Amino acid sequence: MAMNNPMPGRSRQCETGPCPRWPCSPGRRRPGPTVLGLALAGLALAAAPPSAYAAREFRVYPSLEAQADVGLPPDYKVPGEFVVGRLMFPTSPYFRWFGFGDWHQGGTAWAVDYPRGDRLFASVLRRLTRTSVRSVEQPVNLDDGEDVFDWPFLVAGLPGMWDLTDAQVAKLRDYLLRGGFLLCDSFFGSAEWAGFVRGMKRVFPDRPIIDLTDDHPLFHTVYDLTAREQVPNWNALQAGVPYRADGAVPHWRAILDDSGRVMVAIAFNNDLGDSWQWADDPGYPEKSASLGLRMSVNFAVYAMTH
Repeated sequence: MAMNNPMPGRSRQCETGPCPRWPCSPGRRRPGPTVLGLALAGLALAAAPPSAYAAREFRVYPSLEAQADVGLPPDYKVPGEFVVGRLMFPTSPYFRWFGFGDWHQGGTAWAVDYPRGDRLFASVLRRLTRTSVRSVEQPVNLDDGEDVFDWPFLVAGLPGMWDLTDAQVAKLRDYLLRGGFLLCDSFFGSAEWAGFVRGMKRVFPDRPIIDLTDDHPLFHTVYDLTAREQVPNWNALQAGVPYRADGAVPHWRAILDDSGRVMVAIAFNNDLGDSWQWADDPGYPEKSASLGLRMSVNFAVYAMTH
């Protein structure tokens, strides 16, 4: 991955060999000679004594959706080279009706599709790629010191409802410029788009949000996906339409770094998380589930290799 002014790393011997930029932490194997090594090299942390830093433990919070609270898989303690990170964030007062309570404890906007969708996404990556993928997700709080830098791939659900603090804005900017990847998903309509832009313009005031062209590598990294329709929202489908609010037209957008790498992938007026959750349900269109899963595989592999 390209990096902008990475902080100096340190060299030490890890389980699978030297990792000159990535700090060791419990519960995750260090990358061997796979494409993931290219991804992990992008997030360099400041030099520190080996005992000064460790990744946060795996933990589970309540979902925003009752059906998404599921039991742990039997291999949840087995580490993997790739982990689906789930970005935690405070909810904007404009959307407090969309999940009440303390965002630190789950059950609010960030926990949409979580953890069920994340685990099904991990199982799809295990099946369709050769990457070692942990079976469970990792909730990531930007306020947890340097922890975010240990998770190179993050998913943000309902990002139109976020209300990041100044410190969280600065941390997210640093994370993305140092090689991190953020997939923003499961948000629809002009009100949520305005909330997303309001937050993202604080992260990157001068970087435009672009519409991705059909020839962009994100659409061809694993699967060629030039024909793209809307990936529906499950609840909206129950009312006979695939979208919430006024989000009838799907958009695939991005924010790039100075080298042209996608730092933020934006699935607007789409719900990849529901395509993960409901892929096996006969009430969710098979064509939509297939598109959502294939797009998501492309996003993950792109993040690992760019």
